[in-house]
Amino acid sequence: MSVNLQKGQKISLDKEGGGGLSRVTMGLGWDVAKSKGFFGFGGGAGQPVDLDASVVMFDESNRPVDVVWFRQLKSKDGSITHTGDNRTGAGDGDDEQINVDLSRVPASVKSLVFTVNSFTGQNFSTVENAYCRLINAGNNQEVARFNLSVQGSHTAQIMAKLYRHNGEWKMHAIGENGSGRTFDDLMPLITPHL
Repeated sequence: MSVNLQKGQKISLDKEGGGGLSRVTMGLGWDVAKSKGFFGFGGGAGQPVDLDASVVMFDESNRPVDVVWFRQLKSKDGSITHTGDNRTGAGDGDDEQINVDLSRVPASVKSLVFTVNSFTGQNFSTVENAYCRLINAGNNQEVARFNLSVQGSHTAQIMAKLYRHNGEWKMHAIGENGSGRTFDDLMPLITPHL
């Protein structure tokens, strides 16, 4: 059964996933907000929005050691892969996915921080139904979901963090709004959450 996470909430992946999870998928989905017509009538689909999911890998000293995003679809160690860039949000279900083999993430990596950025620069008021969700890749069951549809003037968000704690993986729903077209612009905002 999936957990609907609130901003700041933390869960154990072992407990919520029904045992030791070894492979997970972080899914990102969104739709383009419908534009409002004259007096609210006659509106249609807005301009396509290119949201990009990324994950930054951090070591024990909170230094970034690798990143997976649309320009690098696989981590150097092979434990994380990105399924590719969706530039419009069209279609049902997840628009972008990042697959993580937790059993292959190097022991030197303490945390994985997932971000979303509007590469085209539109702010989040132009999207709706935005979410990130964690899926048990072993059985395709959703473990947790976090609603990202906080409409506003931000162009990026730190979605969530997966981190090691006392020998198990946990998830922290961060939901911190920011600005920037890529994960790199969010690095100063990520640091306090490590």
